Amino acid sequence: MSHYTWHNVTECSRVTTKHAFATLSFIAETFLFLYVGMDVLDIEKWKFVSNSPGKSLSVSSILLGLVLVGRAAFVFPLSFLSNLTKNSPHERIIFKQQVTIWWAGLMRGAVSIALAYNQFTRSGHTELRGNAIMITSTITIVLFSTVVLGLVTKPLVSFLLPHSANHLSSSVSSEPSSPQSLLPSLLEHGQGSEVDGGGEILTRPSSLRMLLSKPTHTVHYYWRKLDDAFMRPVFGGRGFVPFSPGSPTEQSLHGHI
Repeated sequence: MSHYTWHNVTECSRVTTKHAFATLSFIAETFLFLYVGMDVLDIEKWKFVSNSPGKSLSVSSILLGLVLVGRAAFVFPLSFLSNLTKNSPHERIIFKQQVTIWWAGLMRGAVSIALAYNQFTRSGHTELRGNAIMITSTITIVLFSTVVLGLVTKPLVSFLLPHSANHLSSSVSSEPSSPQSLLPSLLEHGQGSEVDGGGEILTRPSSLRMLLSKPTHTVHYYWRKLDDAFMRPVFGGRGFVPFSPGSPTEQSLHGHI
């Protein structure tokens, strides 16, 4: 949508659409957290586990441990395989960045709650003691990971990646002009070079904006050729050109003049 439709509407429509979707997203997120908070106070489910709180705590600890191990089993091996394909040290994912990626995926939320209710309830009510333990354990993990692990995230990132944390904080302090405005701070280690078929050394872009304006012979390069030849003539959009404010009508007028 941001690649095609976003550039075919007026400036007023862009601002309205951006804030409308941001508002809907905020309302949905608030509703989910309120739902989880109210569901914690549902006495019916907690009655089943009140007789054996130790068992519920053990199940919650085991599930949380599986989340930690499962996340690590994906992040670290995939990062290692990715580093094997990188020639320049600046392109590799360092261990501190891997830890940050691993930690960022530990927070559980609405998907976990929805899957627990879908699997362990019938018609919205808990019928078996084992199902009640699984639901309450899931709620415990969601609250623990969101509150405790979420509070530790900022100090952890500041300790592991102080430069990136400061840059990200300065970017978040002011409202971004677009969802892509925060991406260059996450691509600061993506600088390198490669050689094309003619022997010319191509500098790999270090930011998303440079990648859009000067793509190298990668998947993105061939996608740009396909997009310019077939996609944009059908769906519209400005393609890979520098952004200029104003409505499409204003841009077309200035272009013809």
